[in-house]
Amino acid sequence: MHHRRDNCRACGGTAITQFLSLGPQPLANSFLQSIDEAAAEPWFPLDVYLCETCALVQLVDVIDPEVLFRHYVYLTSMSTTIAAHNVDYAARVAALLELDGGDLVVEAASNDGSLLQCFAKLGVRTLGIEPARNIAEIARAGGIDTWDVFFDLATARRVKARHGPASAVIGNNVLAHVDDTRGFLAGCAELVSDSGQVIVEVPYLGEFLDRLEYDTVYHEHLCYFSITALMRLAEETGLRIVRIEHYPVHGGSIRMYAAPVRTVPDHDARVKAMADAERTAGWTTLPRFTQFAAEVEANRRALVGMLRQLKADGKTVAGYGAPAKGNTLLNFCRIGPDLLPYTVDKSPLKVGKLTPGTHIPVLPVETLIARQPDYVLILPWNFTAEIMEQQAEYRRRGGRFIVPVPIPTVL
Repeated sequence: MHHRRDNCRACGGTAITQFLSLGPQPLANSFLQSIDEAAAEPWFPLDVYLCETCALVQLVDVIDPEVLFRHYVYLTSMSTTIAAHNVDYAARVAALLELDGGDLVVEAASNDGSLLQCFAKLGVRTLGIEPARNIAEIARAGGIDTWDVFFDLATARRVKARHGPASAVIGNNVLAHVDDTRGFLAGCAELVSDSGQVIVEVPYLGEFLDRLEYDTVYHEHLCYFSITALMRLAEETGLRIVRIEHYPVHGGSIRMYAAPVRTVPDHDARVKAMADAERTAGWTTLPRFTQFAAEVEANRRALVGMLRQLKADGKTVAGYGAPAKGNTLLNFCRIGPDLLPYTVDKSPLKVGKLTPGTHIPVLPVETLIARQPDYVLILPWNFTAEIMEQQAEYRRRGGRFIVPVPIPTVL
């Protein structure tokens, strides 16, 4: 179920150095049905490393993907922010690549098919690859042809044999989840047509560092990408980067457009300039990461201090959301029901359960208005604007929000 790597996923080198330990942690999406399950809860190291050869930030402790992804609790369709992002995404890609009814778009880790539905509405052929069987079933029910397998080179060859090459091979917030990063991208390169592009969206290392997004580290997220590291990965897998776009989604993401080296011999000059800027900013060497680790420790002290003070002052505090990032934060800061008696969530897959490790009850969102706590700690801080809009009535009644990173702040 758990093994440790001894080399880098991008370059294969062994100069990988740990710079941050978030302690042993349970799996971030393994919610408990009841407290009776707590004794058997598995915990694994959650430590972060830098490859000093190619600058890929990564975990070396790998959990079996059959455990993590065959039954999944995150649905992309639950967020209005992501829904709007998907509509724009499909329109942009269709325009850039001039897609029409003869083109095929394949998405690896297609979740409930909500992005592919946006392509289907534009008249493009679609195919989803989604290993979570429960979620692939939801996608098929929504009319998106979906294979419930993991995407790799072998899967890519099967898809190509059945459907022909794809004009766009898309991977959104999946590259970070794959242990065999090169195998995944080699599959994309195999499947894409000569005139097509591989389009991969990943959270960006720049925001990770500058906004102190340490809670986005969990066992599913094996890699944290800079443009420098993506260039190395592309070179290893027969791709060249032709465009990089920046988006605010998921706390700051970059979208890489790559073409097969057989048609585009080199990375775009603007992409190379972005990688040069990363080196200048110190994002490829250890000192910046050592500083990051010190800032993470300071954040823990500040957040726990704030919650303890509110409790001492007789204030009531609840959580909003039960995202994976929230579970990393709660476990690292050791915030349990004594400081956060409950959290609320929209997902029926989480309500009624307990958070992994910290065992905080997850209650329906309506609980906030019913109980009107003085403060609400927003755990999915990347959706702060959306949540504050949804909870306008809670605010009108005097409720306040706390955002935990980069500095715990009351809004």
